[in-house]
Amino acid sequence: MSKIIVIGGQTATGKSKLAVELAKKINGIIINGDSMQVYKEMNIGTAKIKEEGKGGISHYLFDIVSVKDSFSVAEYKELATKKINEIIEQKRVPIIVGGTGLYLRSVLYDYDFNKEIKNDSLAKYGDKTNQELYDLLKKYDLDSALQIHPNNRKRVLRAISIYESSGKTKTYWLSKQKHKLAYDCLFIGLTMDRKNLYNSINKRVDEMFLEGLEAEVRTIIKSASPNSTCLQAIGYKEFIPYFSGLINKEQLVELIKKNTRRYAKRQYTFFNNQFKVTWYDTNTHSLTDIVNKIIIDYQGGKNDK
Repeated sequence: MSKIIVIGGQTATGKSKLAVELAKKINGIIINGDSMQVYKEMNIGTAKIKEEGKGGISHYLFDIVSVKDSFSVAEYKELATKKINEIIEQKRVPIIVGGTGLYLRSVLYDYDFNKEIKNDSLAKYGDKTNQELYDLLKKYDLDSALQIHPNNRKRVLRAISIYESSGKTKTYWLSKQKHKLAYDCLFIGLTMDRKNLYNSINKRVDEMFLEGLEAEVRTIIKSASPNSTCLQAIGYKEFIPYFSGLINKEQLVELIKKNTRRYAKRQYTFFNNQFKVTWYDTNTHSLTDIVNKIIIDYQGGKNDK
């Protein structure tokens, strides 16, 4: 198997910067692993790397679709797998940065989305309310329903489509995974102690507002469907009650900070449970030290489970 590097971990710990510095040292190319950074219009709220921060390193699967369009994990898997294989053929190192759980699993493990035959559920159920669709999904696949928000129409329809087109539930297809890695992976996780992490998150959110987050969200809301997945993202969904007058600006800012802090906890748990991660505390290790240690592990043939 060919080896790739996956840089995940907690938000606001410097993953993008680490990826760039590492790529410079090992002839690497960076691939986005975040489900929201695929959208062209979502820049500030996703903390997407700016052009001046890329250091001349090629970045792929950022800004590839509009919030007006639908985009599935199956499509991401196809694009990411193709790009990884191209990079390997070029004798360069693929570095996946970020970490939306399902996106990473779709690429790194053996799940075959081709078994999910598409049908006409979108048109077929166009007149159904979100609750009606959710009730139907509960009849088909209760396990999946319990993991999807009733208003996430896109995901509900997809789960219904999987069942109606294949005769098997999404839960069934997920259970067929052998959890065998498709690549030799070196998993790197960035973290920091809680106090510094929370301070970093709070500072980042404040900077987002100064950069124009509110204007960005207003523009996206005008373009995206009310049930669009992008409007479920942290840093965006909190604006809905704000725009409705249910909370004020101060409460909005604090809500985003709180939800981001909670998300950071879930990120650590996810990576720790799903992968064999080498963790680095960015408060106790310098960027240069982390890069050097990763290179040693990579060249030494360190394998994942």
